[in-house]
Amino acid sequence: MAQGSNNNDAFAGSAAQFMQVTELQKQFMDQQMSLWQAVLNKKPGQDPAFKVAPEPGDRRFSAPEWKESPIYDYLHQAYLLNTQYLKQVVEVIPAEDAKSKERMRFLARQMADAMAPSNFAATNPEFIKLALETKGQSITDGINNLIKDFEKGRISMTDESVFEVGRNIATTEGAVVYENELMQLIQYAPLTPKVGTRPLVVVPPCINKFYIMDLQPDNSLIRFMVEQGNTVFLVSWRNPKDDLGHASWDDYLENGPIAALRVAREITKVKQVNALGFCVGGTILTSALAVLKARGENPVASLTLLTTLLDFSDTGEIGLFIDEKGVAAREGTIGKGGLLPARDLANTFSFLRANDLVWNYVTGNYLKGQKPQAFDLLYWNSDSTNLPGPFACWYMRNMYLENNLRVPGKLDMCGTRVDLGQLDMPVYLLATREDHIVPWHSAYQSTRLLGGKARFVLGASGHIAGVINPVSKNKRSYWVNEDVKNDAEGWLTVAEERKGSWWADWADWLKPLSGEQRAPRKPGNAKYKPIEPAPGRYVKERAV
Repeated sequence: MAQGSNNNDAFAGSAAQFMQVTELQKQFMDQQMSLWQAVLNKKPGQDPAFKVAPEPGDRRFSAPEWKESPIYDYLHQAYLLNTQYLKQVVEVIPAEDAKSKERMRFLARQMADAMAPSNFAATNPEFIKLALETKGQSITDGINNLIKDFEKGRISMTDESVFEVGRNIATTEGAVVYENELMQLIQYAPLTPKVGTRPLVVVPPCINKFYIMDLQPDNSLIRFMVEQGNTVFLVSWRNPKDDLGHASWDDYLENGPIAALRVAREITKVKQVNALGFCVGGTILTSALAVLKARGENPVASLTLLTTLLDFSDTGEIGLFIDEKGVAAREGTIGKGGLLPARDLANTFSFLRANDLVWNYVTGNYLKGQKPQAFDLLYWNSDSTNLPGPFACWYMRNMYLENNLRVPGKLDMCGTRVDLGQLDMPVYLLATREDHIVPWHSAYQSTRLLGGKARFVLGASGHIAGVINPVSKNKRSYWVNEDVKNDAEGWLTVAEERKGSWWADWADWLKPLSGEQRAPRKPGNAKYKPIEPAPGRYVKERAV
């Protein structure tokens, strides 16, 4: 009887889905007919009776050429209708689970983005107009741009000739005071007459270059940290080549934050430092602190985590690329040694925002023959890094796939079992509201995992723009709420919105934790003599 009931339920569900698809098809055909008639009957100076508008922020069809000709006016609106229909059908199609449904949505978006009429010469009126105006020169320039990018193996997003690491980006003054095979430790020169006795050790992500935090003086988070009277040390990860293809997660902990914390304490002669981690750098730093705690060490007085995941329950669209089959395949090829190429990582991140980071440049560089404008953030975005295979495979399996870090005693790191709940220092947690790499609801879960008093702050914008938001520009806003007992949405409901950058809020939080004021000292000491000026040579190594 129960089996029959299940069969009836399944039949009823299928029938309902069939009816929904049928209704969507009828609605789609009606809209296409309305669009066709609206374009045919459109009179100059009058709004059409039926119009399909792009989603907010979609600038692909904003040029007047798309509306001047009835052909292209219909073409781009028909495409938008097709895209809407595809999204609606995906929502009706059954899926095994929530992750499968998200994969379907992602693939549908990729297909729709790729098939946009703006991406093809024959269906892009801007291409045709420019080709006529330049007598074909734009076509020649576009072909030359395409050939150059083929040689580089990637799409050019900015004029790379304008920037040079150490010359006009990553220019905050300092010196490399320690190095090993995986990282250099930079100590920045003081910019204030007095500094706190307790230094700040910064661990950026190893998936990108650190200078996202030190682009130019007016948007440098590192310079801001130094200007607040902090003695700042920063881990500059090496861009691994084949000789580092053996490096593991444990190697990164021992030779990254654990080594950096030891050296910073020895140079400044203090028992404890403040520490800050950004993105996966925060995951590495927190893991290292849990290892040290298990060893009976407590070298950090306060912890700041910027857009960091410790609970990987919801990893956003990145998690769609990681499943058992894919991880097992990686483990079989590079899990014991080898590299995860920078190109693979860069392509993955770019296609998360394909219209902005892929098709926008296909249209501009190759169809219009334009040279990309100089933009420091996009220069950094194009300066990708490799990852050692053992490190990458361990990270994908234990964090993204199995979410083991949040479970006390589950993971063995550097020969010891770790428990994040034992980390009882005060912690400042920043997430950003539109982050597609570290969803803010997931970042909020760190308030449940760490044992110390937590201040959670939610910034506006996304993963990078929300973090690199200088106080001097007074842009955007952030939300604060001292009470983190509620769930994420409950926290936000009563949070206070404040205009401007979270940087000032963080500086106010950190100041009482920075120790007494004293005269600053030059980078290094007798044991750790400066090796070379900041930003050092490791950050200048490019992936091959």
